[in-house]
Amino acid sequence: MTVNRRHPQTLETLSLDGLPEHAVPAFESAMQTVCPSVGYFRDEATDTWRLEAVRETGVGDDELMPALVLAAALSGIEAPELRREPVEAEGWLARTLQSFPEQEIGARVLIRPTHLPNPHTYGRIVLRLDAGLAFGSGEHGSTRGCLIGFEGVAHRRPRRILDIGTGSGILAMAAARHLRRPVLATDIEPWSVRITEENARLNGLRNLIRPRLADGWRHRAVRSGTYDLVFANILARPLCSMAKSLADHLAPGGTAILAGLLGTQVRMVLAAHRRAGLVLERRINQGAWSALVLRRRG
Repeated sequence: MTVNRRHPQTLETLSLDGLPEHAVPAFESAMQTVCPSVGYFRDEATDTWRLEAVRETGVGDDELMPALVLAAALSGIEAPELRREPVEAEGWLARTLQSFPEQEIGARVLIRPTHLPNPHTYGRIVLRLDAGLAFGSGEHGSTRGCLIGFEGVAHRRPRRILDIGTGSGILAMAAARHLRRPVLATDIEPWSVRITEENARLNGLRNLIRPRLADGWRHRAVRSGTYDLVFANILARPLCSMAKSLADHLAPGGTAILAGLLGTQVRMVLAAHRRAGLVLERRINQGAWSALVLRRRG
């Protein structure tokens, strides 16, 4: 979803306060059902977290409220009060553009928002993304961890690549741009599939990115064959439940880059994948979030 600069929407900020750390991923995922960009902040005094997001006023309430109830059930807590505050659309857009500069991630990736000039940049994988409400702009620690992890394994030149939970398509596009290989980019949300298509077109990667609406490994197009590289930037519990499917569809010597998990959840996710036969190559910490680079033995 991007911001219409000609006819600004009525926007509102949604916030949740007092979340324990283990509940942050579930509630973040719930809010992303209607608010693709979600920020999180830690209150040092209480050791709890606050989530904030911006959306068009009232859009998606029928989806959001059940998602928050499910997040509370999965986390074993009572759902906190959802607070709503109006936001002036023009002011929000100006602040968003101002606060979304170019981002250099690792040694290779450069995220360049579309409101900035686009000169040729040597030695960088340059991706153009709108400074709007699109999840996967490179600012989140889990996305950054995946991109840094990819930088360390790209020299293996993987041929068959899958991106599960593609969001904005940022990981799929980074792989396609650097390797010039086709990437199957899947997501459970229809809006993510549309955004990925738009971003692939914007970056001249339409012929290499294949967006699909799919729930994990349940789609026939996803299950067909094995992969040399799999990105899965989702949540800790789904990662654990899909560990065996991932191992079964990873080619010998293949690499998986997993993210969407807090540092406190690494042990749980790593244990599930070790049981499935994968080995840890690298752990990448970005703030409270961690990414894992795993490999199937050749």
